[in-house]
Amino acid sequence: MAKRRLTGQQQTRINSIMALKQKRQNKRDQKADAKLSGEAGPAFKGMIIAHFGVTLEVEALDGPYKGQNQRCYKRANVPALVTGDQVIWHMCDDNEGVIVAVCERHSLLSRPDMRGQMRPVASNIDQIFIVAAPSPNTPLNLIDRYLVAAHGCNIEPVIVLNKQDLLTPDHPLIDGLIEYQRLGYRCITLSCQDEESVKQITALAVNKISIFVGQSAVGKSSLINALFSDVNVKTNEVSEATGKGKHTTTTARLYHGENGCDLIDSPGVREFGLWHIDEDTLIGAFGELNQAGLSCKFRDCKHKTEPGCAVTLALENGLISQRRFSSFNSIRESLNEVDMKNG
Repeated sequence: MAKRRLTGQQQTRINSIMALKQKRQNKRDQKADAKLSGEAGPAFKGMIIAHFGVTLEVEALDGPYKGQNQRCYKRANVPALVTGDQVIWHMCDDNEGVIVAVCERHSLLSRPDMRGQMRPVASNIDQIFIVAAPSPNTPLNLIDRYLVAAHGCNIEPVIVLNKQDLLTPDHPLIDGLIEYQRLGYRCITLSCQDEESVKQITALAVNKISIFVGQSAVGKSSLINALFSDVNVKTNEVSEATGKGKHTTTTARLYHGENGCDLIDSPGVREFGLWHIDEDTLIGAFGELNQAGLSCKFRDCKHKTEPGCAVTLALENGLISQRRFSSFNSIRESLNEVDMKNG
């Protein structure tokens, strides 16, 4: 995607929205500080279950409130928090909590916002389930983008092809799945209506915190409902007018299952910006290109028109697929994007 230029009116509107958000955040910070200046109880450890803008939902991990969820405010000196964060919090005398610190993260999935600033999505994730579907059709380039993001933050990816009953024999997702399996990625096909096939996710998610990512209406929330009998996440169908998914999930939320199976349902996106990724990380995510590139004549080969390019040779010999190479180039050209459209 070419870099999008914002008009003066659009930039003014964005600045106004950001200023309003900052004003609201300042008020929340002041409220949190005021609460803590009063009677506050002992410190407890907790985990962010969901973020609602004004408050955060925290699950108490120890103390007398262990296992209970508590709405909390955040102190001004605490950085932005996301689902999956482990925090230190206090219960105040009005039965509302205040978060005073965040614990070190072992992983963080982020994406740039429309201003090019990094926006955390979820933290302390062990595994990313990239959910694709034939309706709305998931472009293979979007799957590649999620694979790059997973590689960039060292999180294990699993490709989930949902709504397998809607697949036709010639659908490109079938060939795409075969290609990903050949490259060593774990891939599963299922339908959220089939209880047995959904168990494939449960088997992979034991004792892990995983996140569902993908477009709106590919079935992330439906899979959550199929996996957890005690929750009922709102779902939506594909828009008849646009053929695209209608936005359902508005905030990332963590759900607990059996055997330590924790899953985060995240809002859908139609595109996933990667302009925070450098070229070394990008080609590292395309393992077959990276491996072939080790034999290039020039160490700084860009795999374009340079003589002695081993990637070009591998492409000509069918050792690298043209689709993956085109996807790599498409992402490389978009590293300076300044826009991402939410689904």
